[in-house]
Amino acid sequence: MELRDIEIFLTLAEELHFSRTAEKLHISQARVSQSIKKQERRVGAPLFERTSRAVRLTPIGSQLHDDLRQAYDLINGGLQRAAGVAQGIRGSLRLGVMGALGNELRPVIETFMARHPDAEVQVIEFHFSDPFTALRSGEADLQLMWLPVREPDLAVGPVVLTEGRVLAVAETSDLAGRTSVSMEDLADRPVLDPGTDGPSYWFEGMLPASTPSGAPIPRGPRVRTFHEALALIAAGRIVSPLNAHVNRYYTYPGIVYLPIHDAPPTEWALVRRSASQTPLVRAFVRAARDLGALAI
Repeated sequence: MELRDIEIFLTLAEELHFSRTAEKLHISQARVSQSIKKQERRVGAPLFERTSRAVRLTPIGSQLHDDLRQAYDLINGGLQRAAGVAQGIRGSLRLGVMGALGNELRPVIETFMARHPDAEVQVIEFHFSDPFTALRSGEADLQLMWLPVREPDLAVGPVVLTEGRVLAVAETSDLAGRTSVSMEDLADRPVLDPGTDGPSYWFEGMLPASTPSGAPIPRGPRVRTFHEALALIAAGRIVSPLNAHVNRYYTYPGIVYLPIHDAPPTEWALVRRSASQTPLVRAFVRAARDLGALAI
């Protein structure tokens, strides 16, 4: 059985849909059908049950999937490691993140390092108040950033993490007793002022200037770090939309996190300099794209 036929079989076993398999592998649906029929003739038994509504693995197909998956991963991993050495994928990749998000990227980091044992990932922190300096200066090779990012000198993608949003309020706030809030509840409540070291459109992706109905959301004190923001929230001087992972990583005396039921989801994507994409950077982006977006 050729490696491509194994890949087609394994992909169909996971997708259980001929057209999605063809789309994912960038081949025709006829090529998928031909490959599966050839494998079934070789085995001497059906590998899939096909109806007008569903595709399912047969018991023999399920056993073959389990046997081939491990072998395919070993072969593919060996090929990728060899290609990595040939392409010079070695050394340290500097990955910029905000706060605890480096831990959420662990599956991507582990996949990358398994493929490229001569490479390592150094996680460095940057602050939301100055979002692009580390990347543009070369201090970071890649950064994990919320979208949108619309900078002509930067390449964006893929999306690697998605999550919901919460509103951080003081436990003395009139909102604190609710089970959730709306974006409209931000009307006339000061949020932090992130300053002018980044583009306004990027800050407004998290801190909009108005509610969906158009009510103004005023800016409060200038904040440069996340811990400065937490202190102001606990004191009741501001409220702040935050990403839902704060529930896992940041408990803070005097602060309550409330789900924002109508907030758009946050998409976190890899961002790098368009003009200097090294083999290390391309390999990390490829590992992230292969894993797909992870939900926090």
